[in-house]
Parts: sequence; C-alpha cells; structure tokens
Amino acid sequence: MKIGVPKEVKNNEFRVGLTPESVAKLVNFNHEVFIQVNAGAEIGFLDSDYKKVGANIVSSAEELYAQSELIVKVKEPVPEEFKYLRNDQTVFAYLHLAGDPVNGLNLTKTGVTGIALETVTADDGSMPLLSPMSEIAGQLSFIVGSYFLLKPNRGMGTLIGSINDLEPRTITIIGAGVAGTEAIKKAIDNRAKIKIIDLSSEKLNLLKDRFGNKNIDYIISSESSIEDAIKESDMVIGAVYVIGKQAPKVIKRSMLKLMKAGTVMVDISIDQGGCFESSKPTTHDNPTYNEDGIIHYCVTNMPGAVPLTATESLNKATLPYILELANKGIETALKENPHLANGLNIQNGEIIHESVREALINTE
Repeated sequence: MKIGVPKEVKNNEFRVGLTPESVAKLVNFNHEVFIQVNAGAEIGFLDSDYKKVGANIVSSAEELYAQSELIVKVKEPVPEEFKYLRNDQTVFAYLHLAGDPVNGLNLTKTGVTGIALETVTADDGSMPLLSPMSEIAGQLSFIVGSYFLLKPNRGMGTLIGSINDLEPRTITIIGAGVAGTEAIKKAIDNRAKIKIIDLSSEKLNLLKDRFGNKNIDYIISSESSIEDAIKESDMVIGAVYVIGKQAPKVIKRSMLKLMKAGTVMVDISIDQGGCFESSKPTTHDNPTYNEDGIIHYCVTNMPGAVPLTATESLNKATLPYILELANKGIETALKENPHLANGLNIQNGEIIHESVREALINTE
C-alpha cells in the first residue's frame, strides 16, 4: 500500500504521523511510504532518518496526497488540505468531527474515507488510540493551569499545593476518565486539595480505593455540586468526553460570577467543542483569554506542546492498526476488526459513525 505522511499544518503542531522506526516496520512489509519534506524535522526526525529506512521524501503536500492511498496524520484535515483529498483515499487521524461541525461536514463532502483515532475501541470498552493523548493532556492541564495562575500571566498569583503551614490550594477536576485521572495524580504530587467530580459513582469509588481520602473529595456531578466546588477553587480542569459527540457544557457562563477572580480554567474537552459554556478554541501562540475575570485555557492540540513525547507515544498505539490496514487492505481490515471499524466516521460522502452522525445533525 502507498502510505503518505504530510507535514501538519495546525498552529504549533509539530507531531508527525509516523516515526522513522514505524516507517521501517511498514517498509519491511513492502509498503511504500511517502514523507513530506521536513514533516518531522522540528522534533528531530530528519528527512535523512526517513530515507535511511526506505521512505520517499516528497517536496509538497500536493505531491504527497497525489501518490498516497492511506494518509496517516495526527490532526484532522483542514480546509487548505481538502483540495488534495479523493474518494479513493483513507485518512487515519484524530478527526473530532463533532468538535467543529462545519469543518467536519465539509470534510465529509470531499468523499474521503475517514477513520478517527478517537473512536477506535478495545475489548474492555476503552479508547486505545485516544488514551495516549488524553494521558498527556491530563498531565499538561495541571502544568499549564499552574503556569497561568502566576500573577505575571494574569492569574490570581498563587502556588498550587501546601507551603509550610499554609492551607493547600484547591483544584476541581470534572471528569474522572483517563485525562482526569492524570490531572488528579499531578495534583496529588503537588499536595493540593482536590475535588473530583463525575457522574459515575463507580468511577469515584475506584478512584477512592486508589487515592484515598486525604485532601480529596469525591463528588457526584450535578449543577449544584459543580457550583459549590468551583466557588472554592483556584484551578478548574474540565476532562469530559462522550464518544463522538460534543462535550456537555458542565460549567455554565453564569457560574463564572461565582468564582474567584484570577481562577484558571483548563478545558481539555475543547477538541469536542469544550465542556465550559464560555470556552472557545485557542492556540499555543495565544493560549488564554479572560472572561468575567476567569482565565480560560482552551488550546485544541494540547499534546502538541510536547510533540516528541506525543509522537512516540502515539506511534506505539497506532502502528499495529496501521499495519493491519496496510497488510489486509482497508476494506478487509474494517470488516474483520470491529474495534477498528468503530473508528470509521465517514465514507462515500456520508457520516457512518452513529454517535458522530447524531452530533453533527444536531448542530446543523
């Protein structure tokens, strides 16, 4: 199969779909791999590294797409890339169609087949290709939240954690999935007072068994419980994910008036439209904005801040699926692997994934 890896075009996106190590494994199966010039150069994967393992370096996105059957990307194609897409191509990437319905519907119109990493499933019900980036985003959420709490960064000017005999500062984490759990671990490491909010009592009980009760409150999600928590919080992390759908708005805009000025809110769910009503997408160039005195961090490609780590982690997860698609052929692989088939979001100009289709219809 002819496999193409374009250079990512999203703001400050230096991740790359395949590492040289991954390319070598594909080439060993006699697949042709095309890498756009400098696709991995910013994270130390040079064109010469790709050439050594048998990749073909192409000079432009147009040339790369023209020669490729399977496009392996990180982020969803954007309008400037649509002109390269064809109905005999498959894109394997994070698509997040419901997070940007207009882009999603226009991508569908290109006729390309789209397999979304974020809806591929596993036997235990987990999302094995979403989890690596969720883990990274969860850890980063605490780091960036702490950074923007600094007074020079327009935050309230506090340090999360326990200093001498001062009371620890409070952080609320909404959503106890993969990303939320990583944020919890960071908050525990920094000796913060933590409020964990989730709809599932089962998840909360599992976390209680794991982390104990010291400085941690486990709270069933409701509008009133969220209001009570954020009133006391210095940082709020939203990590809510519903497969294929827009994230529910768990914090209403009116609730901002209840919060302390300079509080930082980090919306990990922004790829799926955001879980705060006041959220709007931002970039690494301009990551925050102030609304009602509350600092919002809503960068849509958070793991792009650590692109080398993210690329290596992502490749470990995705390579078996890429090999399956290439070795068996797209159609056969999707037919034989129901978990991979759950990643099929668009095909023949139509939304295939039921949850994604419902989400897009509801936003039209």
